[in-house]
Amino acid sequence: MSTIDLAPLIERMRNAFEEVETKLAAPDAFSDREQYVELSREHQRLSALLTSYDKKSAKQQELAESRDLLAGEEDEEFRSMIEAEIPELEAQLEALSTAVMSLILPPLPNDSRNSIVEIRPAAGGDEAALFAGALLRAYSRFAEDMGWQIEVLTLTESDLGGIRDVSFSLQGDSVFRFMQFESGVHRVQRVPATEAAGRIHTSTVTVAVLPEAQEVDVQIRNEDVRMDVFRASGPGGQCVNTTDSAVRLTHTPTGLVVVSQQEKSQHRNREIAMRILCSRLLEQIRSEEAEKTAEQRRSQVGTGERSERIRTYNFPQNRVTDHRYGITRHNLPDVMEGSFRGLMEEILAAENQRRLEAEFAQVGEAL
Repeated sequence: MSTIDLAPLIERMRNAFEEVETKLAAPDAFSDREQYVELSREHQRLSALLTSYDKKSAKQQELAESRDLLAGEEDEEFRSMIEAEIPELEAQLEALSTAVMSLILPPLPNDSRNSIVEIRPAAGGDEAALFAGALLRAYSRFAEDMGWQIEVLTLTESDLGGIRDVSFSLQGDSVFRFMQFESGVHRVQRVPATEAAGRIHTSTVTVAVLPEAQEVDVQIRNEDVRMDVFRASGPGGQCVNTTDSAVRLTHTPTGLVVVSQQEKSQHRNREIAMRILCSRLLEQIRSEEAEKTAEQRRSQVGTGERSERIRTYNFPQNRVTDHRYGITRHNLPDVMEGSFRGLMEEILAAENQRRLEAEFAQVGEAL
């Protein structure tokens, strides 16, 4: 996968790993809890990286030996055994290469953050709303597999059982690191349940993944937020609440509007709306900062450029294609059951390859 000679970098990583181990073993290691947690995370990352790299090197050697053996072997039965073994070794090597590339660079500042995810139908009417619901279920199952906690913040259902919009929070280890690349337009191609003629329809939904803001990230003045209250509504617009519990917050300096009507308590809905508003403001700040950085940062997901289609779910061909990185997998049913991890790790590896190439290019220019 990598076209960069990683050996010198890995050697530096081994030295860094020894330094981190020394610091963690020091008598005063627990004196600064925040630093201790940070060192522990780095120790875990470097340990996983070096283990994967060593396994990759061993697998490369094993594959090379098998190919050499095949070239010099004349016994047909033995050749068949070796030929059958080589594809399996290649697949194992590819998986280890992906693992190495996903771990080789230090995490970005927001990687460890919890996230707020928003899903909305775009083109396709009822079919788009149905797929938005399917995507919510897939992400929910993925969160369970990852050991994350999921909390639905706002949810509006469509008449046919789909979703008109949903916002939910994910809390756990490395949530934003995995989920950030889900931001964008997701396209689905399938025969809708409502299609009597069996024709394939193309629909889209939008996904926004926001790193959840903390109090120190965004300061919102009370006078900058206008709150309106109204009665919550359900599918078709019918009233589902007899009190003015739904809340609409408008951030007047930016024009951002957030609505929450999921809870029966006005206070709880305001709290949820404020969480979403803070995260949207943080994302806006991140987007503005990203626009000021180098050109390669513009291609990164999560910088506010969500109009571009990022992924296609083709049901007739059992295919999931990520258009940003040219990744295709033929396990669509598994993905819709929440098996996102393999795809996300491959995306992380491809993105780390880009980051590595950019850093090596900068070093070359400096020299």
